[in-house]
Amino acid sequence: MIDLRSDTVTRPSEGMRAAMAAAEVGDDVYGEDPSVNRLEADVARLLGKEAALLCPSGTMSNLIAILTATHPGEEVLVDKEAHILHYELAGAAVIGGVQLRNFDARNAGCPTSDQLRELERLNDPGHEPRTSLLCLEQTHNRRGGTVAAPEELRAAASTAREMGMLVHLDGARLGNAAARLGIPLRDLAECADSVNFSLSKGLGCPVGSLWVGSRDARVRAHVWRKRLGGGMRQAGVLAAAGLYALEHQLPRLVEDHEKARRLANALHDARGLQVDAEQVQTNIVLLQTERPADQVISRAAGAGVLLTAFGQHTVRCVTHLDVSLAQMDEAAAVISRAAG
Repeated sequence: MIDLRSDTVTRPSEGMRAAMAAAEVGDDVYGEDPSVNRLEADVARLLGKEAALLCPSGTMSNLIAILTATHPGEEVLVDKEAHILHYELAGAAVIGGVQLRNFDARNAGCPTSDQLRELERLNDPGHEPRTSLLCLEQTHNRRGGTVAAPEELRAAASTAREMGMLVHLDGARLGNAAARLGIPLRDLAECADSVNFSLSKGLGCPVGSLWVGSRDARVRAHVWRKRLGGGMRQAGVLAAAGLYALEHQLPRLVEDHEKARRLANALHDARGLQVDAEQVQTNIVLLQTERPADQVISRAAGAGVLLTAFGQHTVRCVTHLDVSLAQMDEAAAVISRAAG
């Protein structure tokens, strides 16, 4: 099977498995796991922040960021296509008691200053909630893995702070964004007070994301991780996978982007499909289908290619380290037949 459902389907390489087997471990709840401590320090340094906290998942890392920055009864601004809004089961509302308020930022989910100002609340705490956090996303999943430029992120963050908000960046695929722009991770993370950085997508780790931010905020984040059941013991076996990925997988993300462009170009003239190859910036390809998406997916699966529905007539393909450039031609032929 050629599995293009997500970059989360990757399996640890032999080198990563060897690193995990050899990991030095301790009890991370006590802060005594040397591999975890090293991973947190390395990721914080890469993102230009003071501290990091290893979490079991990106959903937990994003939720911790929201819980750390807000109080019940407040609101958080997110793009209407944000992962936090669509795929995290309303955790911010259920657990944090905060509401999510939407804007429509077609430029990779990054709002303009004018868009944010239009959402500014009146100074009326007896009737309106306090807007305490802006959440950005980089790359933007539901907008096709698109990337916002650093200056656009900085402008949005600056306006948010003028309005009294903190800023969180859901950087689950931040490495892909940095690879696309050819800049350091810290240049994209500098706009945010906190960042979610995933290990289990393009970096190929079996588990894990990191909350990244200030030392003071990490104290509160650590409390929330424990409260949410995210405290882990000898987690160094997982951290070792992350350390391996930073060295071996982070530099190769541009290869996944090449695969995505190849797939999109091969499908450009396919009957029953629409794809804008110029909008394929990283490792995500969105296909608009004439047939219902579930029909296309079922037919493709029968021929050996796995895809994901992103709407009634939208199919998502995600490239990753476990598929080859040559397989993109095979996948394109299968998808073309499935859609036609």
